[in-house]
Amino acid sequence: MQESSIKREATTTTTQNASRTHKPLGPHYKWIALSNTTLGVLMATINGSIVLISLPAIFSGIGINPLAPGETNYFLWLLLGYMVVTATLLVTFGRISDMFGRVRLYNLGFAVFTLGSILLFVTPGSGNTAALELIIFRLVQAVGAGFLFANSTAILTDAFPAHERGMAMGINQIAAILGSIIGLILGGVLAVINWRVIFLVSVPIGLFGTVWAYLMLRETATIRAHQGIDWAGNITFAGGLTILLVGITYGIQPYGTSSMGWTNPLVLGAIGLGILLLALFVWIELRVSDPMFHLGLFKIRMFTAGNISGFLAAVARGGLQFMLIIWLQGIWLPLHGYSFEVTPLWSGIYMLPFLTVVIDTHTLKRLHDLVTA
Repeated sequence: MQESSIKREATTTTTQNASRTHKPLGPHYKWIALSNTTLGVLMATINGSIVLISLPAIFSGIGINPLAPGETNYFLWLLLGYMVVTATLLVTFGRISDMFGRVRLYNLGFAVFTLGSILLFVTPGSGNTAALELIIFRLVQAVGAGFLFANSTAILTDAFPAHERGMAMGINQIAAILGSIIGLILGGVLAVINWRVIFLVSVPIGLFGTVWAYLMLRETATIRAHQGIDWAGNITFAGGLTILLVGITYGIQPYGTSSMGWTNPLVLGAIGLGILLLALFVWIELRVSDPMFHLGLFKIRMFTAGNISGFLAAVARGGLQFMLIIWLQGIWLPLHGYSFEVTPLWSGIYMLPFLTVVIDTHTLKRLHDLVTA
């Protein structure tokens, strides 16, 4: 009798899950998908830049001088580790999501990101131990962000008709740009309160987004059966990009009597090995039957031009933000009488003009929909 009851409960649970997954989409589903993915992208990009402006408060809170001999590695990896992992895993996660379900792994990304935020907030210890823990927990956050970035656009493509996709993706990209700017301002404000609050701000948003995505998003894409994982492509791409970015990261550290590390044999070797592995990745992808990434897409001129322009815009915007924050906190603000403790706040205030770029982005996306309609 008890076994029969357990079987009935399991059957009921399975039926409810299947009903939720295959429930017919309502007329407003596309707006649910847009709002949820926009929230996810906004949260992920806020956390990509919030640490940049808050580093003085974070290192002061855990009792480390990041510029002291032997401590520079903590500074670099806390700052750049999040972006290195996200960039490295993005394509791989996109391919895995195509195989196992975009919504399913998007939900997983929200949950993993929230877990990373909680771990960062409760980071125990101090000194070098706390710095290492922060770096590891930031990498956990980055894995979640990778799933969010890899699937948000795909979910929107599935949810919106062709004549509205430009608008939907435009709003999503506005959230990404806005998040990188809000992160700077928010980090400056929260750093004055307590360095742990910088990471706490993502926890309620992440919990809400995780539950909301699980309850409301549906798997609308058709998952092709019998897809294989391109292990060689995944390994060479992830390994090559990681080694290349690590080489570049250590290239900006002092080496010997030089202020930069570009003459360091390890840096040169890492860059060379990274490029070699990425070249091997291209060779593999052109020959396997089920590649991780279809390089033939680059034969489409609009696809290639769009990716190149997006890359250059991101480099220009991100590079300018990085240089301005370092210049404001390390040079301009101290020279003009601002104490070290308030430099994050005033750096964020001086970054406010960057908010104007979101207006231009939205206008251009609306024009795209009008032209292509």
